[in-house]
Amino acid sequence: MDSRLQDAFDYSKLGYAQLEALAVQYAFSVVGALLILIVGWLLTRFLARWSQVALGQVRGLDATVAGFVSNFLRYALLAIVIVMVLGQFGVQTTSIVAALGAVGLAIGLALQGTLQNIAAGIMLLVLRPFRVGDAIETSSISGTVRFIGIFTTELETADGLYRMTPNSLLWNVPITNFSRLPTRRFELNMKVGYEEDIDSVSAALLSLVAEDARVLKAPAPETFVADLTDGAVVVTLRYWTTAGDYWATSRDVVKQVKTAFQAAGITIPVAPLAAEAVQHAGATGA
Repeated sequence: MDSRLQDAFDYSKLGYAQLEALAVQYAFSVVGALLILIVGWLLTRFLARWSQVALGQVRGLDATVAGFVSNFLRYALLAIVIVMVLGQFGVQTTSIVAALGAVGLAIGLALQGTLQNIAAGIMLLVLRPFRVGDAIETSSISGTVRFIGIFTTELETADGLYRMTPNSLLWNVPITNFSRLPTRRFELNMKVGYEEDIDSVSAALLSLVAEDARVLKAPAPETFVADLTDGAVVVTLRYWTTAGDYWATSRDVVKQVKTAFQAAGITIPVAPLAAEAVQHAGATGA
């Protein structure tokens, strides 16, 4: 046989042997990678479901937080599984982890505002300064809460408008929750003339609220003289009612006070500017 043909034959045999060795070597790597991938996938799904069920049994913890934590755990474990699969093929996972860390840092800086909303949303769902259905107010936002999410909170304003607010605007700011506590106090300041009998005025006010079943008996309603101005005595009426009856009761009481004062002949002094306006209107009509 020609020497060149013999050399080619020998090289082909050598190459075939190397390919066979590589195939055997990577076959084990592929099988190992598939096993790691399948077992890791099933394990991450099991742990994610288990964590969501376990967190769902925690009293007072919102379901949104449980879902967010379980999904975060699942994807974090999947990332570890992928790194392990790449390690089966001899890939230097240390450099990959460093690269992923750099990419994560860059993404975190780019999405800084979004991450703030996520962190604020988690804190709002965990600490629960307000719940769905609560009427809240901050220095810039007010309305009834309709939905609390990881990124935003949805509210309905008093005039029926929809408002979606980033969670970062509802965290680290003072929040007034009008619905959190079961009872609220209403205070009405009324001006009466100096010639009026204060005891009669107080009796009329207390009798008025005593007839309203929505006004709580304890703490008991009270009246007192709050101030003495140049033209009138300021009498204050205080009573407590449930948070749900607060607005309707306050409007009815204001109306009934006006009617009761008229029936009892109790005068409400007119402010100087208002009196001049009334006189001017009367003169114009004449």
